[in-house]
Amino acid sequence: MRKKNRFEAPVAIRRLIHQGIARLTTYWPYLSKKLIEAFKPLAFYKSPWVDVTKPLNESKIAVVTTAGLHHREQPAFNMADSDGDPTYRILNAASIENDFTITHDYYDHRDADKDINIVFPITRLKEMAAAGCIGALAERHISFMGHIDGNHIDTLKNQAAPQVATLLKKDEVDVVLLTPA
Repeated sequence: MRKKNRFEAPVAIRRLIHQGIARLTTYWPYLSKKLIEAFKPLAFYKSPWVDVTKPLNESKIAVVTTAGLHHREQPAFNMADSDGDPTYRILNAASIENDFTITHDYYDHRDADKDINIVFPITRLKEMAAAGCIGALAERHISFMGHIDGNHIDTLKNQAAPQVATLLKKDEVDVVLLTPA
């Protein structure tokens, strides 16, 4: 459990600050570059890489996004926790285009709120499947809230990620398209 700083701002104020930073960096990309340079990347174990062995036109594709996207009836991602939310949401490919919301304060998603394909290219993938460019589109896809820090990193690596990998294997997914936000 993270020790609370006595000078930590209340949740509502932190959310406003995060949303303000997201908007400022959208309008002034220079600020975004400076913020990125200020963060030191975390060193993880070497990620396993698996070569694609099937042609795309024979492969089942799923999308995993960090856009904070979810169906309206699903619980929102926890924006009150300053370490983020390591949970995930399962997205239904058949209905997500007309039934979605985004819970994420760390990027300006006003355009994505209008067109889901900006962060989750489901319509384009459906078109590619219909045209025979990809073999099939999975029925289920995965969404995370892309700001994870502190103890939640272990939860993400040791619980959520293995659960998602198991789900994708069960769905016989051949290729995963990762879309950050």
